[in-house]
Amino acid sequence: MTTQYVLELIGTYFFAISGALAVADIENDLFGASFTGFITAIGGGTLRDLILDSHPLVWIADSFVMYAVFAGVLTAILFFKWVIRLKKTLFFFDTLGIALFTVLGTEKALSFGAPEEVAVIMGIFSAVMGGVIRDTLANVTPVLLRKEIYASACMFGAIMYLLLAKFDVPRDMNLLISAASIAIVRTLAVRYKLYLPALGKWK
Repeated sequence: MTTQYVLELIGTYFFAISGALAVADIENDLFGASFTGFITAIGGGTLRDLILDSHPLVWIADSFVMYAVFAGVLTAILFFKWVIRLKKTLFFFDTLGIALFTVLGTEKALSFGAPEEVAVIMGIFSAVMGGVIRDTLANVTPVLLRKEIYASACMFGAIMYLLLAKFDVPRDMNLLISAASIAIVRTLAVRYKLYLPALGKWK
């Protein structure tokens, strides 16, 4: 079992939790929470694979991906009263999810022969599109469209992965460092309220 595979399962698990918790504040049932967790976990990767013409889709070919989704949903349901009370729980799981999926999506795109620029975009898609679908289903403004540093943190991590690869950093170490850089940038941006300039306000 490779480091990449383990990270992908962990990222899927985290995204499933964040998706299930996203509907906690609206009227919903267990099926709705489960569906939101599922689509959040596999949405970005599915879109990436469709664009790259990668078949069969990962969650169809590998039952362990589905087990990771089920585990995430069950964690959110069974331990709901505990995890929902933790401050910024959704942020925590979402940040870990985008960090892991960005680097994995970037690497997969490169393995399919995509140019580096396209690989960065595929990494971002892998990370954020599941969250966009999640927020749309929860009837809130997708985090991608808010002023938070979100997709830009993913871009930073994807570029970091490419740079470290050029310097022949061992692959597993590269995956961990690049994913950690995304989590750090995102966390610092939220902690210190750092934002990119808004459209029309760049001077």
